[in-house]
Order: sequence, then C-alpha cells, then structure tokens
Amino acid sequence: MNDTAAEHVSQLEESALALLDEDGLVALTQTLVRCPGQNPPGQEAARVAALVAACADRGLSVQTDPAAPGRDNVLAATAGGEGPRLLLLGHTDVVPVGDGWTVDAFGGEIRDGRVFGRGTSDMLGGLAACVIAMDSVQRATRECGGSLSGRVELAATVDEEEGGLGIRRFMSAREHPPYLGCVTAEPTDLQTIVAARGDCYLDITVHGRAAHAGRPSDGRNAVYGAARVIESLRAWNDELAATPHPLAGPATWSVGIVSGGQGTAIVPASCRIQADRRLLPGEDPDSVLAQVVDRIDSLGLERDELTTQVALPMSMPGFETAVDSRFVQVVDESLAHSGGPGSPPGGWTAACDGGFVSRDLGVPTVVLGPGSVNDQAHRPDESVPITELVVAARTYARVAIRLLADPVGERPGR
Repeated sequence: MNDTAAEHVSQLEESALALLDEDGLVALTQTLVRCPGQNPPGQEAARVAALVAACADRGLSVQTDPAAPGRDNVLAATAGGEGPRLLLLGHTDVVPVGDGWTVDAFGGEIRDGRVFGRGTSDMLGGLAACVIAMDSVQRATRECGGSLSGRVELAATVDEEEGGLGIRRFMSAREHPPYLGCVTAEPTDLQTIVAARGDCYLDITVHGRAAHAGRPSDGRNAVYGAARVIESLRAWNDELAATPHPLAGPATWSVGIVSGGQGTAIVPASCRIQADRRLLPGEDPDSVLAQVVDRIDSLGLERDELTTQVALPMSMPGFETAVDSRFVQVVDESLAHSGGPGSPPGGWTAACDGGFVSRDLGVPTVVLGPGSVNDQAHRPDESVPITELVVAARTYARVAIRLLADPVGERPGR
C-alpha cells in the first residue's frame, strides 16, 4: 500500500471511530433484548422487525427473506462498489429463558457496566455491534468523500439455536457475491477464533416388545437396550478425548434426552435417545452417522430381539482458517488496535453458522464477538460488558475499512 492509500485508510478509520455511536450501541442491544421470543418454539419476528428498523433508520439497505412462515432472515448492507464484500454473520433467535433469573430476562437492565437479558451475549450484543459498525463506516466514507470497493453485508439468520433453517436458506436462496472474509459475531470473549467445532444431533430409537411387567421375559425391554447404547456412547466419548484438535479440542458425545415406556408395570416397547455429537473441523456428519450404525450393530441387540433406527436430524459443519492468512491477520490486528484483550487466535468448542460459509463458499471465516459462550451464554442472568460491545464494534469497523479501502492489488486474499 502506498503512502496516499495508507493515509486514506487512516483517515477513514479515524472518522469511523469518531462517528461510532456508543450510546446507540447500548440502546440497540437493549432494544433487541426487550423483544420477547425464544427458540424453541421459534419466535424471532419481533426481534427481526426491530433489527430491520434499526438498519433502515441508519440508512443501510435492508430486506428480509423467509426461511419459514413467520421466520425471516435479515439481510443488510452498506453502500459500496461491486468488488468482493465483507460478510458479518449473526442470528436473531435466543434459547429459552429457563429458571434461576434474578433480573428480568427481557428487561435489558444495565448494572455494573453490563447489559443483562437473554441473548445479550449469545448474540444480540454482537448483532448490535455489527449494525453500529456498518453505520459508522458508511457515514465515514461519505464524509471523507470516498467509497468502499465492496459492501459490508450483514446476514442475521433465524433458528441457529435449533435446526439451522436460517443459514440453510441464506446459503441456498441466491447466488452469493465473492467475499473477502466472514466475521461471525458470536461471543468469544473478544478472542479471534480461527477453528470451531461443528455439531450434529443423533436420534436413536430402540424397539422391543411390550408385555406385562409381572412376567418381563414375555417382552423385549427397549430401555435395557437403550442403556447399552448410552453406555457405548459414553465410552466412545472417552475414546475421542485421546485425539483432540489442536485448537478446537476433541470431538464429544453427550446424551441429552432419553424417553421411553408407557407405564411402570409395562415392559417398554420403545426408547428414544437424543444425543449431541460435536464434530471436528472438516469431519463429515454422514460419516459419523455410519459409524453410529456400525457401533450399535456391534452391541448385538438383535440377539435380544431388539431393533434400532438411527437418524441425523441436524448437522452444522466446523471450520478452520489458517492462522497466518491475511484475513486473520487483518481481523486480529484490528482487534488489537481497538482495545482487545490480547489473546492469540484460538479455537472454540461451540458451533456456529460460520461453518456453512467456510465449507460451502470457501470463504475465510473467523468467530469474534462480545460476551462469553462459556460463562454467559444459555445461563440465567446472562449479560454482556458494555466495554466489550464497544471494542467489538470498533473492530468490525476497522476490519471493513482495512479490507475494502485497500487498493485492488493489495486486498487480502484467502
């Protein structure tokens, strides 16, 4: 980059950071939190309407796209040229509130420098930071009399916490423009995440035969068969721990729901197991499904006249982006210059929609956002530090300018 181009980028950054609306960032986070709605069952509509209004009020182009009836993705963008874009990715659904709260879960209360409420960390604060960053970049570009080589685009999907309807619709609904990179604004304690595990759900049903419990030998107890499957999954989890990914950790098994039987005095004819299997970056969920079938076959349940059905109702790919790639360097340098904590790029044990962008579009992807997935997400009294909201928005703005204000010959590659 020559001196003139570097000076232009510096001026744009300075202007964007000066125009970044920190009060508006906090207020937008509160607004999104105060929209009631949980997933399941899938109640993003009020939050989607609020996000659309926030984007429109700030002069961003914005449209919705239905992923299912009453469940719309939000697509927003800054002005910009026809060159490759920067994609900011997030989701509008939040998990159910649950028990144990001492504050209003939809109140957006501010206390001790934090915004409280369901979804503040996962990931409404990150969404708000994206919108505020896009606004500041667009305003700065206009004030400085220039333009971006490509647009900054925000995709806010529905149903990330459950079946992934939103990201699947986003991936299939249109021909995608080229992207220089994707920042998924999920909570990472402001660490640049370059490797994340994927996830898939396995639905395993064991079938037996009902009988009177007074003579159980007349039946075939599906719960006993399910217990053998569960124990095998537990042992499998221990086996997987021996071969962890260097950044994302090991693949894991966790049985979440077991349901079966009709009554205490009836030999159960069926038992259903719902299990979570975390995937390593690049691991194929269909291969996992085949391994599960083989593993269950090895248990010899058929000798007890038990049969099984196995399904894969949900899968989300993991991803890994080279830590020395130019995109990662731009993101991490932008974070450092914005007041980030100084953590090195690392891995994440959670899964997110960014895996689809990496796998299906070949776009370099990172996860980076305010809040903590381990300490705050999915917990009572969830909250996000206001300081982290500001650092995240400043980082996103810097990334956009450093990528899209560069001369064509010096744009970061993949």
